[in-house]
Amino acid sequence: MNEVTPPHRLSTGPIARPTRAEAEAAVRTMLLWAGDDPDREGLVDTPARVVRAYEEFFQGYADDPVEMLARSFEETDGYDEMVVLRDIRLESHCEHHMVPIIGKAHVAYLPNGRVVGISKLARVVETYAKRLQIQEKLTAQIANTIETVLQPKGVAVVIEAAHQCMTTRGIHKPGVTMVTSRMLGAFRENHSTRKEFLSMIQGSRGNIEG
Repeated sequence: MNEVTPPHRLSTGPIARPTRAEAEAAVRTMLLWAGDDPDREGLVDTPARVVRAYEEFFQGYADDPVEMLARSFEETDGYDEMVVLRDIRLESHCEHHMVPIIGKAHVAYLPNGRVVGISKLARVVETYAKRLQIQEKLTAQIANTIETVLQPKGVAVVIEAAHQCMTTRGIHKPGVTMVTSRMLGAFRENHSTRKEFLSMIQGSRGNIEG
């Protein structure tokens, strides 16, 4: 008799969020499962601390990156050269093991009549990073959002990061950095544009804390 694979569960709307008390109870359960006593002095406040930490780690679910880029400026005096932000600190969490991904992002775009405040680009990176992620998806989300909202001539995103799921468990290989990139528009189609961007970030690559 052939086994039938159940269909993937599809999200049909906002996920019901547990209460803070339920979240703290879940942490308490994990402490018990790990083999410790959540009632001992050193752990008695740990469930509340973990929940507060998770609020910070996953703040990106409460923010809208499209909204962040909605306000742009036309007064550029005709500026149409590359805008590049290097070394944007990136702290995320692996969606498979919920352990840190630490690295940096480099973001560039070619304006098409409008520019956006540079802090907004950094906030887009942070918003997507502060969600459960895989690096490939994170890279694409940042680039695709900038392209959709700003409609520039091109977008480039490079992320370099160390994954604690690889360095502190499993294969235990510290010092390994994963590099992902997403090139759109002129950065994909024009070799010299892509080469210029990569040369601008080359000096800052490496030295990822992991």
